[in-house]
Amino acid sequence: MTSTNLELLSGLRILDMTTVIMGPYGTRLLADMGADVIKIEGPGGDSFRAYGPYNNEGMGGSILNLHRNKRSLSLDLKDAKDRAALDELIKTSDVLIHNLRPAPASRLGLDWATIESINPSLVLCAARGFASDGPYGNKAAYDDLIQAGSGFASLFEPAFGAPSYAPTSWCDKVAGQAIAYSVLGALVHRFRTGQGQDIEVPMFETAIDFMLVEHFGAMAFEPAKGPPGFKRQLAAGRKPYRTADGWACLLPYSDTNWMDFFDFIDRPALKQEPRYAEISSRVLNIDELYAIIEEEAPRFTTSAWIDFCDSKSIPAMPVLSFEEILEDKHVLATGLFEIVEHPTEGTYKYIRSPVRFGRTPSILRRHAPTRGQHTEEILAEIGLSPNKVANREHVLS
Repeated sequence: MTSTNLELLSGLRILDMTTVIMGPYGTRLLADMGADVIKIEGPGGDSFRAYGPYNNEGMGGSILNLHRNKRSLSLDLKDAKDRAALDELIKTSDVLIHNLRPAPASRLGLDWATIESINPSLVLCAARGFASDGPYGNKAAYDDLIQAGSGFASLFEPAFGAPSYAPTSWCDKVAGQAIAYSVLGALVHRFRTGQGQDIEVPMFETAIDFMLVEHFGAMAFEPAKGPPGFKRQLAAGRKPYRTADGWACLLPYSDTNWMDFFDFIDRPALKQEPRYAEISSRVLNIDELYAIIEEEAPRFTTSAWIDFCDSKSIPAMPVLSFEEILEDKHVLATGLFEIVEHPTEGTYKYIRSPVRFGRTPSILRRHAPTRGQHTEEILAEIGLSPNKVANREHVLS
């Protein structure tokens, strides 16, 4: 893979000391925009490398896309020479991101006071489970915990009778996006002033903020005007509907959408019903409307529903499995997936960055590295002689 002068963040060096999903996803977003992201791993490597399936240990399918466009450096920060190498690297870098809790970060000299003394113009981002100044500041955090604590899991109770987790690490990934935009904001400040700064991105608070965009509602007022929750989204009938041959999302929304829908199901009397005439009254009676959709959906095939809805600009989509997504006509036409060859892992599907920049396109510059693959190359860049590099067997093993 060759570089291009059109990369958005070309020239920026970002040290990625994060693991698993939250931090690595945030740094992948920055790597896709052209930053030189150096993934620093300890002797044991990122624990997420253990997840298969894989052709070679440590190089599972998620790793191939999560760590694309990055280089890998292996360091043992308990070794004085490795710690000194990290300090030299910090002097030449623009950003350092880690996911350590406050106490371990201080012990390893990755707190802001230490980092600022090495490179005062560096942006330091600490990706954490909880804000460090609260009673949960040193608490361990994983996506399940944050789904529970942020109120997200409780949203399933009104509709399904019990709290539940979403089968995806959405809190990790939302916080990863927060890492990316926060780092970019701090870099804009640095370009204007020359000053670095420390950033803290707490997954717990980020998830709460994300959750309450629409669910805060009446509770935003003092005193509250009612309980939290966006009624339409909490309705038990808000779900995919069984059609004659599958499942579909059918979502009449506007006044015109509903009138067209009532015509299609041949129930014109519903068009005269005052409860369904305007969005404000429909929200209050949304359970009734969802029940009507559920009752009528099996009369037609999924394709018949989609054809009708598309013809009337009614929001609708078939329920697609992951396998079906790979063959979806829109996905194929836009080239979201590309078959590429990894030099050691063979053929795999590369997921193109969905964000499109008109002048600075994101490209696949580098395949995901094996652990420590670029150790010699990176250490040489910060002035370690070939002999010193060659004597680092513990790093290169």
